[in-house]
Amino acid sequence: MPSMHLSQIRRWLLQSPPAEWVVTQLREVLIGALRQGPIPRHVAFVMDGNRRFARNQGIETVEGHNFGFEALAKILEVCYKSGIRTVTIYAFSIENFKRSKHEVAALMDLAKVKLMQLSQHGDLCERYGVRIQVLGRRELLSPEVAEKIGEVERITAGNGDAVLNICGPYTSHDEITHSVRETVEEFSKPVSSITARPFSQSHISHTIRTRNLGTSAASKEIPRVPSPIEETIPDAEDSAASSTLNASESASTATSYSASPDPDTAKLPLQTSKSFPSLLSTHPPPSSMVKAAQPYPDPEAITEATITSHLFTADDPPLDLLIRTSGVERLSDFMLWQCHEETDIVFSKTLWPEFDLLSFLPILVEWQWRHKRRGNEEGESRKGR
Repeated sequence: MPSMHLSQIRRWLLQSPPAEWVVTQLREVLIGALRQGPIPRHVAFVMDGNRRFARNQGIETVEGHNFGFEALAKILEVCYKSGIRTVTIYAFSIENFKRSKHEVAALMDLAKVKLMQLSQHGDLCERYGVRIQVLGRRELLSPEVAEKIGEVERITAGNGDAVLNICGPYTSHDEITHSVRETVEEFSKPVSSITARPFSQSHISHTIRTRNLGTSAASKEIPRVPSPIEETIPDAEDSAASSTLNASESASTATSYSASPDPDTAKLPLQTSKSFPSLLSTHPPPSSMVKAAQPYPDPEAITEATITSHLFTADDPPLDLLIRTSGVERLSDFMLWQCHEETDIVFSKTLWPEFDLLSFLPILVEWQWRHKRRGNEEGESRKGR
């Protein structure tokens, strides 16, 4: 309880007009200093510590989430004012449905109210041109919440200067599964035309096998007799060769029977191609019997970029900085695919409701320092070449 009273006194002092003016001016100076250096294009937050903050302050869990939203509004203003254009927050995990029904229902009610405040009553979206989009399994939400989300997205759809991605209900495994499913659907649809890739692995293997088989067949000089199945549905490339082979076989057979010196054999009727229509027919089957092959996209063309193009964040820049508060050092199934070799991951010990500019500033300064160092190392490596 004493910590709760101290927190209230500190908040009351900071909200007094003189202190508020000083804090505002200090914030502007610090943000202006940040803008002098490189700014990350995409920052993600795992807003952890609301429930722990509520326990520490002796208040209800829902109130802890409410304080967390207030901290979010302040951090968003710092981000957009400093030049960060894409912010992604982990608002609600699919696993959070395992919590008590009372807490889940309270979180859904809080989300409806706060989302509308961001899009309508607050000036954050209008001032910085923020477009809000909710990423995740929206079908798991109640119809009322899903309707509010759709309304918020419609209200901010015309904004194009900045983006706020609210992930919930979301897990990275579910997002990757969604991307793979869409990729499979895309590559399962026939296309009108395909450009052959001469250096693909399958093309090279097929060419080598064809040449080896052709060489061995030529050396052994074994005539190829087509099967009835092959004559019923011939390949497009082998139809002419098959017809020529059948015709030559028919002529040679007739000659061998007619020139036989054996009197018994000579009495046999002359065998022509008409006697073996199933084996020696040189006429192609009707076009209705031949099924035209439909070209499909080459599965070897699937790359990391293909999977990325089907993620929820496909239109966003690469993730530069990921921050998790409360001191927990794990990603908790958040943006696993988006974290690449140049993504800085920072674990802050500050609880999310207490995360402010003074907590965020050192992280941004350190990111700028690392970014400049990487740029200098890349420049030196180019000169060495």
